Amino acid sequence: MKKLTTIVAVLLLGSALSACNTFRGAGQDIEKGGEKIQGAATTQQNK
Repeated sequence: MKKLTTIVAVLLLGSALSACNTFRGAGQDIEKGGEKIQGAATTQQNK
């Protein structure tokens, strides 16, 4: 029983860590998109 509990705990921890990386990557992508939009808006204002 302890072995099964340990295996389940390791799998859950691994899933949680991989989810953090996914959200971090998504946040970085969204940030880069916002920077592009901001740059385009600034370019239009300067024309």
